[in-house]
Amino acid sequence: MDLDGGFKASQTALATALMRAIHTRLDRNPLIDDPWGERIVPSSVQQRFREAALSRMDSRAQAEARAAPGSILDTSLRASPAYAGVIMRSRYAEDALRSAVAGGVRQYVLVGAGFDSFALRRPAFAQTLEIFEIDHPATQALKQQRLRELGLEPPAVHYIAADLSTESLASALYRSKFRPLERAFFSWLGVTMYLTRAANLATLRAIAGCAASGSELVFTYFDERAFSSDSQSFEELRRRVAAAGEPFQSGFDPAMLAEQLRATGFELLDDIAERDLLERLDPQGSSGLKAGRFSHLAHALTAARQTAELVSHSKDSS
Repeated sequence: MDLDGGFKASQTALATALMRAIHTRLDRNPLIDDPWGERIVPSSVQQRFREAALSRMDSRAQAEARAAPGSILDTSLRASPAYAGVIMRSRYAEDALRSAVAGGVRQYVLVGAGFDSFALRRPAFAQTLEIFEIDHPATQALKQQRLRELGLEPPAVHYIAADLSTESLASALYRSKFRPLERAFFSWLGVTMYLTRAANLATLRAIAGCAASGSELVFTYFDERAFSSDSQSFEELRRRVAAAGEPFQSGFDPAMLAEQLRATGFELLDDIAERDLLERLDPQGSSGLKAGRFSHLAHALTAARQTAELVSHSKDSS
């Protein structure tokens, strides 16, 4: 998707930023407070999303929508099968992050950060951390451009522009102020489904390989059964992301996840289906969210490693 300034930023990252803002503004008893998406995402992009939503409607629905153009984008994104998961993954990750910080962690690494606004919406929390946002140069450049235009520059954030298809995660981190001998909390949200199984396992090994023992990771994934299911909502979502040039590629088998994580250097702490997480976060159903059938969140801990190994890895990557 060609955006202002010639950037090709992630369309799904832009959409999820808007979803968080819409949830904050419109849903009952929101699970997160994130109004920033509608400021960070350029108005030209928001208009393109409106036009895309209109293109999916029949002529009668288009006429009704054009009569109330302000609601087109809200209605379209709230109806997305991904909507609830986008909200809950931020809440889950930041709840886990708070626990890690209480235990002494002071580094927060967002792999595939997109248009995350943690440092803007939770400044007091952010000031206790060094935050490292890693993403593709095009996506990160557009985000930084928008922050400059708004006169915003979160002081605690280190931006690391990296195409992880051509550069290792360790190399990207080690050219920043990241401290490999100190524990860190990693979030990797809304990414695994766009990568092959091999690429996902390689990324897990890379995170474990550059993180001190006792570091934590929260990531999202699809139950691999989604790809062979007859779920209309999943197929609708699959078509939309493919049309945006960001097709789904793989999932994980929840029954095998602990074993696969162990092989990459992690111990599984928690694996929760989106439906169960919604029950945990909102037992009364007051948010109005509707959980997806196949989405999961996983929380893992890096296994013990030798300090000398991390030191050597750091030197080799610098």
